[in-house]
Amino acid sequence: MDNSNPGVTFDDSGQCTCCRDALARKPHEWWPTNEGRIRLNSTIERIKREMADRPYDVIIGLSGGVDSAYVAHMLRRDFALRILAIHVDGGWNTEAAVRNIELLVRKLDIDLHTHVVEWHEMRDLQLAYLKASVLNQDAPQDHAFFSALYRLAHKYGQRYFLGGMNFSSESVYIPEGGYPAMDARNLRAIHRAHGSIALQTFPTLGSLEYLWLARIRKQIQILKPLNYLPYDKEAAKRELLETYGFVDYGSKHQESRFTKFYQEIYLPARYGFDKRRLHLSALIVSGQMTRDEALQELKVPLTTQEQAARDKRFVAKKLGITVSELERLITLPVVPHERFANNQTLYRINQRFRKIVGSRR
Repeated sequence: MDNSNPGVTFDDSGQCTCCRDALARKPHEWWPTNEGRIRLNSTIERIKREMADRPYDVIIGLSGGVDSAYVAHMLRRDFALRILAIHVDGGWNTEAAVRNIELLVRKLDIDLHTHVVEWHEMRDLQLAYLKASVLNQDAPQDHAFFSALYRLAHKYGQRYFLGGMNFSSESVYIPEGGYPAMDARNLRAIHRAHGSIALQTFPTLGSLEYLWLARIRKQIQILKPLNYLPYDKEAAKRELLETYGFVDYGSKHQESRFTKFYQEIYLPARYGFDKRRLHLSALIVSGQMTRDEALQELKVPLTTQEQAARDKRFVAKKLGITVSELERLITLPVVPHERFANNQTLYRINQRFRKIVGSRR
């Protein structure tokens, strides 16, 4: 990390607050030993018994990326689980992601439910976010995924979602550095201010309903099986390549063309923020990379001028605007999410409550 982002400070040894926090959580969130495997085996056996009379044992998300693909591969290979894979198509899938999903579903013989978001609504919502000039431009995609997940879990009577989220490569984040994608009130307010058509089918989940389902009722238990393994993303990628002919699509979370644009062009241009710093710092925390190796990797440009031009042309054409209009939107003054109606106070109360409960365990 560096000191270019508010909220990141360094101690006398040069260690940042984000990495110090991740190292403190490491013994409680990642078990890359035999103890972790025993815990995972026990959890899976309990789920199998509990879900024996249901059509599936678990649901998983399948984005076409490495982490979720490895979860599907490992759960079928090691546990022969009956899996329902869910994919939310927001219109930005890369060809590699689509091919990876097809390969995995066919070779693992698992069922796939794809929820396709109406493109004209997604397009209008994402244009509204760009015009609003707020930080979390990925919120429409993330909100659609989790809203669809809860609705489909209810439809299929499922209780367990096993995701590709993992400590090994995602442990480092900036405290209060983002904005929650599940704030439906904020999403609707941004769209009211800058959208042009009604959102009639876009999947949304109100903040109170989300907190009730996720935090209190716990309709779905979200588990992170990769946290019980010595998960190494590069080794996982090689295994998927050898087993399925998996296609490497590039950097983390770039199975979406919009996320690629967001991480490589939008965030650096507006905030001077390179998300590789978070990813590489997480690999240092998990012992898979040294700080010198990470610094060497950061010397490689995030993208090239030619690639950035291609990405901007693709995003502009997809959104139905010119490249010059897209570039104008990128340079608008930064506007905080809180400028629009929101439930941020509700989320802060929930965070404090969870922190208090967590500290007493």
